Amino acid sequence: MPPRVKVVAFDIIGTVFSMAPMRTALTGLGLPALAPDFLYTAALRDTFALGVTGAFAPFRSVMAGCLDELLAMQGVTASAEQKKAVLGLMKTLPPHDDARAAFEVLAGAGLRIVALSNGAAETTQGLLDAAGLAGLVERVLSVEAVGLAKPRPEVYRYAVREAGVAPGEMALVATHPWDIHGAKAVGLVGGYVARGRPFSPVLQAPDVTGETLLDVARQLAAR
Repeated sequence: MPPRVKVVAFDIIGTVFSMAPMRTALTGLGLPALAPDFLYTAALRDTFALGVTGAFAPFRSVMAGCLDELLAMQGVTASAEQKKAVLGLMKTLPPHDDARAAFEVLAGAGLRIVALSNGAAETTQGLLDAAGLAGLVERVLSVEAVGLAKPRPEVYRYAVREAGVAPGEMALVATHPWDIHGAKAVGLVGGYVARGRPFSPVLQAPDVTGETLLDVARQLAAR
């Protein structure tokens, strides 16, 4: 049984907000259906490479380089305006259908909610504002303040310090196993939003698993 948490930190991109519009935009350029998956994975690859070497770059800048890579791999030409439009969608992603309900369940249980993103603080705040979720979020925490990206341990420790709690009193909710692993490695509680995907057995296992945000929120609130 994981300890009772006081603060729930949510990953943002993919976890709370859907990247479905990116899929539509990329296929509209003539890229295959799996292009968004490659783009995001490639961006994480380069972000992780920067983190391992103690370096940092804004996630949008990393993604821009990976978009050029993807277009070249597929032999697709896109104008600067088209590429800018695709990357700009990261500022207008829609929330998953159960995001508000999940936040409300946690708030109703007296749990504090923070956002913890590899994206820019301004972008994250804009997404929450547009979705009407900002009022349920105590604070937006970005890796910009650390100069390193998740899953570097410094990021999770920063979140714990800013929230004023012990590691075991904070849960990290994410749909990315690597993010859960990073949080678990420094003592946080892990809440995995599976959405039909198994959790790799080589990573530190989550404390709670649910198919949806609401499933995970209910389990955390029950503790």
